[in-house]
Amino acid sequence: MSLRKSLLPAGWYPQNPDEIAGFLGGFVKTTGVAQAAIAPHAGWSYSGRIAAGAVAGLDRKAETLAVIGGHLPAGRKPLFAMEDAARTPLGDMQMDTELRTAMLGETDWQEDGFRDGRVDNTVEVLLPMARFFLPAASLLWMRLPSDISSFAVGKALAAAAQRLGRRLAVLASADLTHYGRGFGFAPMGTGPEALRWVREVNDRQFIEAVESGDPAAVLERAEKDLSSCSAGAVAGAMGFAQALGLGPARLLEYGTSADAENASEPPGSFVGYAAFVFGG
Repeated sequence: MSLRKSLLPAGWYPQNPDEIAGFLGGFVKTTGVAQAAIAPHAGWSYSGRIAAGAVAGLDRKAETLAVIGGHLPAGRKPLFAMEDAARTPLGDMQMDTELRTAMLGETDWQEDGFRDGRVDNTVEVLLPMARFFLPAASLLWMRLPSDISSFAVGKALAAAAQRLGRRLAVLASADLTHYGRGFGFAPMGTGPEALRWVREVNDRQFIEAVESGDPAAVLERAEKDLSSCSAGAVAGAMGFAQALGLGPARLLEYGTSADAENASEPPGSFVGYAAFVFGG
């Protein structure tokens, strides 16, 4: 059996099962009924609490969880983890190879050209949460490009799951504005005014695009405003949600890494985070 090992360096998320349970335990009583959600993918010390709210809201009876990552520019092909299982500190998650094969088959993608072999946080950092809240679920690991093709992939995913009779939940992984000179993006300078602008303008416009249910608006905002690093993942979740008639996403929580640092002055660089659910 081929196993996708954890590739992120220490510090992104806890490695001790008791520490993971302690971090996530406060969300156990959350009613998990949503068929799709969007969560941030920074280290848990920054966005873990916001992400946990989204993952905890997912359908606890789902047979498979598709975690859709990003960090792929427009024009790239989707990437899939082709291993049989993925390692987490809480145990291995088995891949839903049948659903993966169905996706590859109906889109005429070639396995070797769509293998996700790189170190990337957008999926891995959410897997311990997935394993904790949906311990019996299999995994479909994929990453999607930031273009409208990803909306169609989300629809294809819904169709493939329905054809197989699979009870599927989808978790899209995306952070919002990466602001500061460290990210090469600081149109409002530094300090409290810059943080206010990110919260109330740049990230707010992206959130409103997600809530509108219009994937073209999401992709446009991300491209023009640099307000998301993984808009393709969001578009994929929106395609899945539309195919199932779930309606638009609902914002659960928003914050920034500046909030997590709890400093008296905003740091020179910071990132926005938002959690959404569809149909829950």
